[in-house]
Amino acid sequence: MTSRYGRELTFGLSIVPASAELETARGLARRADELGLELIGIQDHPYQWRFIDTWALIADLLGRTERIHVFPDVANLPLRGAAMIAKHAASLDVLSGGRFELGLGSGAFWEAVRAMGGPVRSGPEALQSLEEAIAIIRAFWSGERTIAVEGEHYSVKGLHPGPAPVHPIAIWLGVGKPRALELTGRLADGWIPSSGWATAENVPAMQRHIDEGAAAAGRDPSEIRRLYNVSGRICNGVTSSLLDGPPEHWVQTLTSFATDLGFDTFIFWPAEEPLAQLERFAQEVVPALR
Repeated sequence: MTSRYGRELTFGLSIVPASAELETARGLARRADELGLELIGIQDHPYQWRFIDTWALIADLLGRTERIHVFPDVANLPLRGAAMIAKHAASLDVLSGGRFELGLGSGAFWEAVRAMGGPVRSGPEALQSLEEAIAIIRAFWSGERTIAVEGEHYSVKGLHPGPAPVHPIAIWLGVGKPRALELTGRLADGWIPSSGWATAENVPAMQRHIDEGAAAAGRDPSEIRRLYNVSGRICNGVTSSLLDGPPEHWVQTLTSFATDLGFDTFIFWPAEEPLAQLERFAQEVVPALR
């Protein structure tokens, strides 16, 4: 099956970086790798006291898996900074043999960011910082000996980036406002919203903004990957909501998300019993969609 944009479907798992459940996270990553999923996404909220650092966990999971790619879903730009995100991403890609991707956001939960010493930005400032960060990250990965990028929020001058990634790392933006979606179409490799806020009802308008941004930049909209974080439960019996029902309901729903809404990648976030839910997703839902 392909999406509305003609892209083959791929699948992944969302793993919660809870410090009290590290062995669960490790077991999920190994099993997702064994089951043939393509991606693991991990949310990045450094101010959440229950969470271990996402980037440290990504390094740990990359070292325990063989094939699957791992990415922050999505990286916290205001607390990480553009140049350090670029350096860390390139390093993880080198260490893993090309299995790191970059989900990137402009920031949220601003009071928590402030509490950790980060900047508090308005909507326009956050969008501008995101565009500047993309420019720096791409320059950092370019293989150039020395780079310089001047911005209002992020700048580098005379920077020697160091080792480049060993594969073309994708940049997927977790954004939802019209101007940020148009930025995605212009500059990013993909879009990664979550079903909790990017609902089936409002996704078509969001996709149009991405497509308009791509067209304005002379890009084919099919170049842009459309990933979707889908949180729910696979169960037996009756369907109780859009993402709570038996495997055949999930197959039907994700088929609609691909053919009608245009998504080509589904990152499953189990609402309960993550290992059992992973098994059902990978063995009862994914094969029917492939």
